[in-house]
Amino acid sequence: MSAVANQSLKDSVLVLPDLPWPLLEAVAAVADASLAQIAERLRDATLPYLASSALVIFTEDCTGRPQKKAGAEEIISRVSITELETLRALLTDETPWFGEAELAGANRPVLVVKYSPSNAILVLTDPHPTSTAHDSGLDMVKYLWRLAARRIQEKVTDAPPSYLLESRAASAERVRVTAELTDLHSTTLEILLAALRSSSLDDAAARATVTGLTAKAMVELRTLSDRTTDSVKEPVARAFERLRDDLRPLTRFSGIEVEFIEPPLHGRALPGEVAHAARAIVRGLVLAMMEEPHVSRVRTQWDCDGENLLINVRDDGRGSLDADAPSIARLDRRVQALNGQLRMDVMPGWGADIFVALPLDLPARPAEDVAEWNLATRELEVLQHLAAGERNRTIATTLGISENTVKFHVRNLFRKLDVGSRTEAIALAHSHGLR
Repeated sequence: MSAVANQSLKDSVLVLPDLPWPLLEAVAAVADASLAQIAERLRDATLPYLASSALVIFTEDCTGRPQKKAGAEEIISRVSITELETLRALLTDETPWFGEAELAGANRPVLVVKYSPSNAILVLTDPHPTSTAHDSGLDMVKYLWRLAARRIQEKVTDAPPSYLLESRAASAERVRVTAELTDLHSTTLEILLAALRSSSLDDAAARATVTGLTAKAMVELRTLSDRTTDSVKEPVARAFERLRDDLRPLTRFSGIEVEFIEPPLHGRALPGEVAHAARAIVRGLVLAMMEEPHVSRVRTQWDCDGENLLINVRDDGRGSLDADAPSIARLDRRVQALNGQLRMDVMPGWGADIFVALPLDLPARPAEDVAEWNLATRELEVLQHLAAGERNRTIATTLGISENTVKFHVRNLFRKLDVGSRTEAIALAHSHGLR
């Protein structure tokens, strides 16, 4: 390189603007975070602008684990979905809300910010600016939150089979535990009501007052149970409408007509993972068909037979869509992750016709019975995560336990499965249908 060119290069380096590298690194960290890491990464990114004792994300995109948390353990371990839903109801748009509210069982100052496209919220507890530029700090937090919320949507949409299986299992477990608690507390309250209504009690006023309070508590308990169930299910009509909204910007300028055949209005509600996967599958199929020559019309239809969501996507092209194409293979893997089936009929000169069936219920057991292993519920959860190829740290974060506790469960698994390594444990789990 000539001396003149070398000096020119040095001069160009010297006049580079003073880039905010810490901010750029924080943005990159949030964008690159896994779903399990995103709360921690977002909190690290926001702390230079707005300090907080804890950060909580509440998103229904992740139906299995709608809360993502980082910060003070005494807060993040006690936050409830009911509290977060109450906070979300305070916001009608993306204007931040600041005030005192009940969270983690105590009244505390909170900042709540909404991301309208997904109805997700960000909650910061005990927020206070770390500099005098309060407004600019809040603007930066809003920007980082929008980035994180959008990344959550994208990661759920492109989730691997292991995530779909884990998320769906978590959803089912949460509903099961809630149902058990509901039955337990309902029985207790019914016994209490029976005692209070007994004629052996003389104080009629006290009896009436306590009876009213108990009846109200029972209604609230049933409402909580219904709300928990609703948080992991999506009405089929609403899920299909979201598909229409997703495809609208993709097809607006394509010149290709997309016809939507509505599902039954009162069809069975879809588990959240099925709804997310169904929309992603249809989007992928429509995009693949739009890339084919001579396609002018794509038709998509959803139906339900009571046990499966039935999807049909058809184009009017010349039947040149390749069933072995990587994009179709990727969609087929997503279908299989939910124990579904994909069938593709390509008719030369008549277009492609693709049928997908997604079960609405989890199998009662894995492909082969694992009861003989005598695993505790938590041990089976850890084994499922091992089978999905996750490390101890990731398992600990996902299950909300310490890494040492994960190691303890892994040692017990080795003993019960009579294996000597993670590789052997994973192979055995896969052979019994755990993925």
